Amino acid sequence: MTNIANGTAPAARPWALSLADLVQAAVFAALIAVLGLTPAINLSAGVPITLQSLGVMLAGAVLGPKKGTLAVVIFMVLAIAGLPILSGGRTGLVSLSAPTAGFFVGFLPAVIVIGVLTAMMMPKYNIALGIVVNLIGGMAVLYACGTIGLMIKADMSLGAALATNGPFVAGDIAKAVVAALIAAPVHRGRPGLIDPLGRRRHA
Repeated sequence: MTNIANGTAPAARPWALSLADLVQAAVFAALIAVLGLTPAINLSAGVPITLQSLGVMLAGAVLGPKKGTLAVVIFMVLAIAGLPILSGGRTGLVSLSAPTAGFFVGFLPAVIVIGVLTAMMMPKYNIALGIVVNLIGGMAVLYACGTIGLMIKADMSLGAALATNGPFVAGDIAKAVVAALIAAPVHRGRPGLIDPLGRRRHA
């Protein structure tokens, strides 16, 4: 349908969701939950090493800011509703009352940052840039949220809270690389999976 006044098509709603979008988001929400079934390694600070942050990176890198954020929101809502889908069979409410609260809450800003930055590099996914994007969202943003949570929930000093991130670094760098290596062939095989941001489309 065109605009009668100027003969142009009406602007598409950038945050509108199709049935396919909802299905993709639900599938990735399930993926994040499944990754929480892997055995966790509990650290002295009470923060477990898990694969769920890989799922968050993949949601942003593969689905982008709209569908990726929805996937994480679905996962978080289900966890808070009482499903034991966090690492170790914990629920969202248990996590929110623990020192890990900041890491759980941080899933949301992490996927938004990864999704937005990934969409800005599209329509062609660059692996090297994708790794950097995953590191920014999946480490810098997530660690910042986790650090704040530890300072509030565990009454740690800034230095002590920052130090607890040390054991995660090598594993999370590997996750960032894996997420980018998975996202690249997905976008080659399914172009248009993420709407580009910051670039004009030509008719």
